[in-house]
Amino acid sequence: MKVGSRESKLAMRQTEIFVQRMAEANPGDACEVIGIKALGDIDLKSRLDELPATGAFVRELDDAMLRGEIDCSVNSLKDIPIDMDKDLVIGAMFERDDPRDVILPCPLEDLPKGAKVGTASVRRESILRELRPDLVIEPLRGNIHTRLARLDAGDFDAIILAKAGLDRMGIQREMHVLDDSVFIPAPAQGIIAVECRKDDGEMREKLLRIDSRASRLMAGAERGIMKLMGAGCSSPVGINAKLNGDTIHVDAVSYGYSEKPRHVSKDIPVDYVMDELLDIAEYLTAKRDSIL
Repeated sequence: MKVGSRESKLAMRQTEIFVQRMAEANPGDACEVIGIKALGDIDLKSRLDELPATGAFVRELDDAMLRGEIDCSVNSLKDIPIDMDKDLVIGAMFERDDPRDVILPCPLEDLPKGAKVGTASVRRESILRELRPDLVIEPLRGNIHTRLARLDAGDFDAIILAKAGLDRMGIQREMHVLDDSVFIPAPAQGIIAVECRKDDGEMREKLLRIDSRASRLMAGAERGIMKLMGAGCSSPVGINAKLNGDTIHVDAVSYGYSEKPRHVSKDIPVDYVMDELLDIAEYLTAKRDSIL
């Protein structure tokens, strides 16, 4: 089995997790990991919302899969476009890791006026500007270690990263978790996903053995709202769904669709229907003024 992965340390670590789980669920199957450079890793100067291709972190992997050079690819689900190639599917979603963002090295409220904060995410930038308009937000691209090195070098007073990435890499240093009901995570943040070809029945059967129903339900709601909004991976939108018995609690925020940010906090049934997601999506995109 040939497994495609981006070449960053975090991507390779996520692929190691996949290989281990596959070995446990499918004994005897050997995995060959193939590193592939993605546009998002090559172009480190452009903002994420300015990169010329949809799926800047997965497009090269998808193309390799369609050519038959790899059998599957391991990605962060938040980097996989909503509108995937019609010949590809998400064969597995892992149990969700902590979806929250963290700020290093101090709490947000402790930053002095005019402090410089680094992030490449328009979502994080938008939330920061709403919460702390006095801060100076500057772009910060690169892998986790590059960003931490720039913080340590004094290029920034603080940076914001995804907690899941730091946890997976085993990085332990002073960090402060941001309230996910206020600093709302990106849709599907914290979930590792595996893509494969739609017509590869054998691979899909193997991936199903490591699939998480809970992650499917949460990510389904988040990505469903995103799709109905017409939003993409780099849109200034935060959506976080939490499974709680027979309900799913959705926190969401959007920027740029109306003069002021739009916030949502709502429970929907676990067996939600499209109209319930559409209600949230149309409010976030200012197509309606209230939530039903």
